[in-house]
Amino acid sequence: MLPKPAAGDLRTLPERRRYGRKQREFLRSLATNAVIDEHRRSPQPGQRSEALERLMVYFQREAAADGYAVLVVKPFEAYRLVENARGLGLGPRALDDQFYASPEEAEHGLFLRRIHDLFET
Repeated sequence: MLPKPAAGDLRTLPERRRYGRKQREFLRSLATNAVIDEHRRSPQPGQRSEALERLMVYFQREAAADGYAVLVVKPFEAYRLVENARGLGLGPRALDDQFYASPEEAEHGLFLRRIHDLFET
């Protein structure tokens, strides 16, 4: 006899989709101007508000799925946001024409892109 699934175990696809939808709905409520400004001031890991920490954990978990990355165009001078190719032999594709002067600015640009995607889903 197989063991019963634990309470809260999301085994079916509809349950996982429903959970993901509710989670994104909650995270949208956390993406306020104050949280975005907090990330702009300090995009690197450190002491963060609970709302920003929750968003960052979600984005880190979803990072492999979205395929976004920061590309170093010229070390210490130019950075760009790219999307990793989903096929073999293909290079990364630039997300836009914008270049960033520092890794921190690029990380914040990536954060804004993920916030945008969060509101699009």
